[in-house]
Amino acid sequence: MNSLRRLTLDEQQILAARASALAETHFPSLGPAIRGKVRDSYVIGDKRILITTDRLSAFDRVIGLVPYKGQVLNQLSQFWFEAIADILPSHMLAVPDPNVMVARESEPYPIEVIVRGYITGVTTTSLWYNYERGERRMYGLVLPDGLRKNQALPEPVITPTTRATGPGGHDERITPDEIVQRGIVSEPEWREIAAKALAVFARGQQIAARAGLILVDTKYEFGRIDGALAIIDEVHTPDSSRFWRADTYHQRLEAGEEPDNFDKEFVRLWYTAQGYRGEGEPPAMPDDLVVQAAQRYVTVYEMLSGRPFEPAPYPAQPRIEAALRRIGLLH
Repeated sequence: MNSLRRLTLDEQQILAARASALAETHFPSLGPAIRGKVRDSYVIGDKRILITTDRLSAFDRVIGLVPYKGQVLNQLSQFWFEAIADILPSHMLAVPDPNVMVARESEPYPIEVIVRGYITGVTTTSLWYNYERGERRMYGLVLPDGLRKNQALPEPVITPTTRATGPGGHDERITPDEIVQRGIVSEPEWREIAAKALAVFARGQQIAARAGLILVDTKYEFGRIDGALAIIDEVHTPDSSRFWRADTYHQRLEAGEEPDNFDKEFVRLWYTAQGYRGEGEPPAMPDDLVVQAAQRYVTVYEMLSGRPFEPAPYPAQPRIEAALRRIGLLH
């Protein structure tokens, strides 16, 4: 099991990089950027260039920039795509720069497949948020009375949502039956998606356990490439997943304390403590929150991958441009 590591980046490095954190990219020769919450993408024929920025999203909106975050997400997704390749293919073709992934273009399904192993969360789509308010039937599931926040579910469950589009979009919960009834996905396709999602989650929990972490829940996106199911976007990153420290989990649960987390949940909790849940203009991220966020992203990368984090130089745009030129996508 990997130990909890000494931090690669110190406060001075992170704050020095904050002014040049990657907010967005501009490559006019590739056409207009398609900007999601975190990634800028450019489509060239049957390829999609995905550039992971340092934008941090929470409550379905961008709330700030965290240096090195984009690099962590991109390189961690590369690690996971390789680690689950025997379960199903991904869209990844190449990683020419720490922030860049060249992917095969896919036909994405307009749903996000959320797999949950625990009942937790503070967002309005989370199981705990709604359970605490008395709901017992959600996402086609029937939950028993008496569950506690952060408790393990008897087995992992799938709670799908419609996929938000654009920085201002919002996910909406949906049941598997509604997905099929609305013709979003056929019944055989949904069975395949659900089976693969649970298999990828099980692999993720195994690898996380070796790192001393609990993979709590996660978001997957799927698409079709050449007629076959493929996993796209990102896998088991601190943006798409919750990770808890395993060795303190039971003690903190019994004490009624929040788990030690290694994801961006602590950022959500900070904003919630300020009274913010996604309505209106978010408060600015203070320096100490930015530093903690960057350090957590790097730490979870090193723990899961077993690799030391090597911070890429800023500003990022020139080196990304050079990388795209090297592989012939820019001229």
